[in-house]
Amino acid sequence: MRTIKSFVMRAGRMTEGQQRGLDQGWPRFGLRLEDAAQDFDQVFGRSAPRTFEIGFGMGHSLLEMAAAAPEQDFIGVEVHRPGVGALLNGLMTQNLSNVRVYSCDALEVLRQCVADASLDRLLLFFPDPWHKARHHKRRIVQPAFAELVRQKLKIGGVLHMATDWQPYAEHMLEVLSAAPGYSNQAVDGQYVPRPAERPITKFERRGERLGHGVWDLKFQRTT
Repeated sequence: MRTIKSFVMRAGRMTEGQQRGLDQGWPRFGLRLEDAAQDFDQVFGRSAPRTFEIGFGMGHSLLEMAAAAPEQDFIGVEVHRPGVGALLNGLMTQNLSNVRVYSCDALEVLRQCVADASLDRLLLFFPDPWHKARHHKRRIVQPAFAELVRQKLKIGGVLHMATDWQPYAEHMLEVLSAAPGYSNQAVDGQYVPRPAERPITKFERRGERLGHGVWDLKFQRTT
């Protein structure tokens, strides 16, 4: 039975910089699903707080976070090759060494490559909301996703999600509130103010000017 994907593979034209990132950056920063379970302390050459980001887009936020926190390590996963190339090019340009990259299905990476109780944070920023009701089954945030993430987070680790689509924010809140082993970090049991560590994207700034909202959710693993 074919697994329902939460993303669509879109063809994209590569810029010169993106292609350079793939050609020169991938051998340095790229990881493969086929390599299976990883010892990330060995991969990064140290033991450090570890963040896993699903769907980093063009990589702007991940680059900003990695540059701002050189004492932390980041694992980014993105299926769209131009975005992967852009991030890799940025890593080389900024001379960053605390990021590693997968270009495949993030859920498969979590299942096959990431040890249980090994992540300090998992980030899911602005995933596809799949607006139409018949497509809601494609949303990545589902009970099985919540349980998989809980297994991979350390006790005390945090799942941080953000969306600019209020119905999806409500769906995220409903799913995670019902998921065992989590505690909502929002004082009122709903949404948290935008955390300082989440960079504001150009898309988000444009949305704010147009009066669009953004909802942040933080759930901490308790058991």
